[in-house]
Amino acid sequence: MKIFFKYILFFLFIACSSVIEKKYENLKLWYEQPASAFISDHPSGWHNDPEWLKALPLGNGSLGVMVFGDVNKERIQLNEESMWSGSHDANDNPDAYLHQAKIRQLLFDGKYREATELTNNTQICKGPGSGRGNGATVPFGCFQTLGDLWLDFEKSGSYENYYRELDLNDAVVRVRYTQDGVNYEREIFTSQPHQVMVARFTADKPGQISFNSSMTRPERFKTYTEDGQLILSGALYDGKGGENLRYMARLKAVAENGEVICNDSVLSIKNADEVVLLLSASTDYKLEYPTYKGRDYVNITMQNIEKASQKKYDDLLKAHTNEYSKYFNRVHFLLGGTEKDTVPTDLRVKQYKGTKNDPRLYELIFQYGRYLLISSSRPGTLPANLQGIWANKIQTPWNGDYHTDVNLEMNYWPAEITNLSEMHLPMFDLIAALVEPGKKTAQIQYQAKGWVVHPITNVWGYTSPGEDASWGMHTGAPAWICQHIGEHYRFTGDTAFIEKMYPVLKGAVEFYMDWLVVHPVTGKLVSGPAVSPENTFIAPDDSHCQISMGPTHDQQVISQLFDDFAMISKVLKLNNDFVAEVEKAKKQLASTQIGSDGRLLEWDKEYPEIEPGHRHISHLFDVHPGAKINPIQTPELAKAAEKSLMYRLENDKNYGAASIGWSAAWQISLNARLHRAEKAMESLHLVLSQSTNLNLFGNCPPFQMDNNFGTTAGIAEMLLQSHVQDENGLYIIHLLPSLPALWSEGSVSGLKARGNVTVDLNWSNGVLEQATFTPTTTKPFIVKYENQQKIISPENCNTIRLTKSDFLKSY
Repeated sequence: MKIFFKYILFFLFIACSSVIEKKYENLKLWYEQPASAFISDHPSGWHNDPEWLKALPLGNGSLGVMVFGDVNKERIQLNEESMWSGSHDANDNPDAYLHQAKIRQLLFDGKYREATELTNNTQICKGPGSGRGNGATVPFGCFQTLGDLWLDFEKSGSYENYYRELDLNDAVVRVRYTQDGVNYEREIFTSQPHQVMVARFTADKPGQISFNSSMTRPERFKTYTEDGQLILSGALYDGKGGENLRYMARLKAVAENGEVICNDSVLSIKNADEVVLLLSASTDYKLEYPTYKGRDYVNITMQNIEKASQKKYDDLLKAHTNEYSKYFNRVHFLLGGTEKDTVPTDLRVKQYKGTKNDPRLYELIFQYGRYLLISSSRPGTLPANLQGIWANKIQTPWNGDYHTDVNLEMNYWPAEITNLSEMHLPMFDLIAALVEPGKKTAQIQYQAKGWVVHPITNVWGYTSPGEDASWGMHTGAPAWICQHIGEHYRFTGDTAFIEKMYPVLKGAVEFYMDWLVVHPVTGKLVSGPAVSPENTFIAPDDSHCQISMGPTHDQQVISQLFDDFAMISKVLKLNNDFVAEVEKAKKQLASTQIGSDGRLLEWDKEYPEIEPGHRHISHLFDVHPGAKINPIQTPELAKAAEKSLMYRLENDKNYGAASIGWSAAWQISLNARLHRAEKAMESLHLVLSQSTNLNLFGNCPPFQMDNNFGTTAGIAEMLLQSHVQDENGLYIIHLLPSLPALWSEGSVSGLKARGNVTVDLNWSNGVLEQATFTPTTTKPFIVKYENQQKIISPENCNTIRLTKSDFLKSY
């Protein structure tokens, strides 16, 4: 790219890395009413439960809980990361390959109806697949609730002075109220260091803590007491007529004075001054193909309880807080106009529908996404799924699985830019675990080398297409999920990581090298038969089709994969014939085209869409999360992308781009990347006013966690971007690229730019006041603010500070 201003070498080193000191008020979700523990969940997994969506989430990556905070009867709904029904199964279709050449030829010949019919009949999995998103009773399985912990205080009286909160600063839920002249308090957290849930119950008068504890589950469980503990255990259905995953949860009470009584399936507390409950849960699952078994869950839960019970409550809390805060406290975000928090969170959400302006809510929703990622994805755990780690049903919507056609990726969009790189690691563990089953799918379905996965996967290594080709032939999935490998390296510079992941990346490349074919007219390499995720067009023969050759999304993600393979091969100093072949193929890939109406083409030709306002916007991958389309280097394509995005929104009639939570969240980032600050703000308005529950969980609908993660990523993209590189490979760190008028005053600290640079920003009256950069290497980078750019050459990784005057100078 051309630099608009002369490169200026600018050095200003300071000893400390702090920005202008400000007090950060505690970030809390708080309420003046409990979530009711007396209202039963709806029997259908596809219905939201209003009371559950008032409960407050806690998690340590492996154990998740939802705290209702009800007074006379507490409900703490429980989750464990690997609580999946189903089992490993053979779903690859050996007949699929026999028909692929004919399908391609039919598409090239314009015979879409025949091609679609043949594809729908042959390019599908063997067996029931995902059970059409209802897979709890088929081998695909479903992420399920672990159960519920019930605490019955055997009271029915009224109460006053009620208050409950989730403090994002220390990841603790607190409840307090007055009943019968006694002031009660509860504190609950999930400890990663000790792998237990800890719940403390206190009162300001002695002998006032009494309750009966029980644990239940909708099915497949037993409860009993043993060695002073209440135990919930069972085995889940394998989808084949038997049992597979085995699980256990243990509860122990440590009381100060009073009695602890175990009787059958109830653990009772009588007249204690204070009680600490400790709960641990585990299963026999291991992310190891092909058995997916091996955890000693019985001893794991026993040892977790034993070790935690030897610690004082204050020590448990301190260990938890220290471990959690080292991640959460990396980033602070403050907006002007934020007054003392006097409005309960549920009321704040309701009021926003009318006001469309709440600085505190913007801060909360941004940090809440970071909180949820820390809580549902830690090194060594499974990655966050469609539900994060929280589900209250046996049949979770879409099985609570890993959708690889946007949703899994969106879960991890905030990981790098909001300084949570470690939380990204579980996604890479899952990708690596897909290689072996994916090799079988590649060979059986396509007679191709390498590995492949399609739009859905689970904890049992499912890599086959879906049961319907209209959505299940998403062959772009390996390329899309592998983009995260390149992104993690671009942000961290971790060469040990890419050395470990190189075989995974290479395997995905090998698949596409066999999968791509030459278009007989253009001579370009195209992917197909393939879908543009879940969208449908009207073909020239008036048939309704999803399948085509060379859909833009596939071409974009494969090009990104080939770019990342070249980059990482170069870093690792690997230069061989295969690397050269991939480079040659990359140059032959069909590229993104602009239609006659100025929009990006979604398919290989200009077809009318059945749903012009469709929720998926997959052909804009190169805008975000990709980087090849941007206003700085490709303004014509960026303008076409803008038209495509606006067309989607203008034509949303039902369940489309403006109505679906995760789609609206994606649009925040897309608009931010296109430097459309006010449009990004409109997308954020859509998320907060249409797709946010009272506990700030996002809605698809129903509840789905990607909305939260996508929103956090989008807000970060409004404040900082670094995806563009100049012709010399230097990252351009763009400051406040899409700052909306409503955010005229504010500051953010701790965001990460590519090149592993930590960035702090302060602005006033919509103008940057100060920017601070803390690099980890001496590699130069470019700073861009509005129309000015500076090259920065760090020395000794010292912190660099630029002020407003540095950007106001004329050069």
